[in-house]
Amino acid sequence: MPPLPRRVLAALLAAPAAAPAQPAWPDRPVRFVVAFAPGGPADIIARLLAQGLSEIWPQPVVVENRAGAGGNVAAQLVARAAPDGLTALVTTSAFAVNVTLSRQPGYRPEQFRTAAIVAGTPNLFAVRAEGELRSLADLVALGRRRPLNFGSAGVGSTPHLSAENLLRRIARVEAQHIPYPGAAPALTAVIAGQIDMASVALPAAVPLLQAGRIRGLAVTAAARVAAAPDVPTVAEAGFEPVVDLTWVAVLLPAGVPEAILEQVNRDIARLLASPAFAARLAATGFDPIGGTRAAAEEFMAREIDRWGSIVRALDLALD
Repeated sequence: MPPLPRRVLAALLAAPAAAPAQPAWPDRPVRFVVAFAPGGPADIIARLLAQGLSEIWPQPVVVENRAGAGGNVAAQLVARAAPDGLTALVTTSAFAVNVTLSRQPGYRPEQFRTAAIVAGTPNLFAVRAEGELRSLADLVALGRRRPLNFGSAGVGSTPHLSAENLLRRIARVEAQHIPYPGAAPALTAVIAGQIDMASVALPAAVPLLQAGRIRGLAVTAAARVAAAPDVPTVAEAGFEPVVDLTWVAVLLPAGVPEAILEQVNRDIARLLASPAFAARLAATGFDPIGGTRAAAEEFMAREIDRWGSIVRALDLALD
């Protein structure tokens, strides 16, 4: 074979080497860190997403519950995670509440990017089915005779603030909040008669409502919801309307490439558009939210402002 001409050889030597192919994301399992105990709204959504996304992505999604401090423990963990998109926070509206409620939440909103606001649900005020309390008016009447106590999925959760708003501001009764690591433990406590009422996001309570183990006094919705048709709204129960939403979001650490954030948003939107996935949400009491990445960031900013105003109006603060 004759030698290559000098100009051809020089061109070959000057040509840049072909860039190695970038592996498809995710190239390792993705960890969904859930901010509350199993059985609550964040956990329910995380497990639905994990199943669906594991069928879309080339790697599985692993759910890890890190309950504590009203969601702050999980948020602190994810804020410190590598910005490679392999660790995500699945949390509730408590994320937006705690930045105002907690003097030292251990994280800042700017340490995260919102990939998607997945779904939302009203909160439920529930009591033991075998107890004497049969309506919200009964609960308030009891509160006029003695101080009440109620449980929620933690300080700063929207069910906590919904109950504070109803009992302290609207009904003007004394009530002691008892925080639990999740909605399921709070419901267990009310069934056992350890607390007067549990205030939880609706999905965690639907199986217990259907089984007749708890009684729903009211939901914080503008109208009755299909998953609990026998439970009145707060307005129907005879009080000033309370319309509060517990939503579930997927957040990633700041610094994650925008392409990954867009992919997570797009693939969650794909699940929300699936009739089968939507049916599973509805059966548990959730309504899909979805939307673009930009819409998710705007939603989060509005919620941080809104809940901050509510926290200040109730004069609540934690060290």
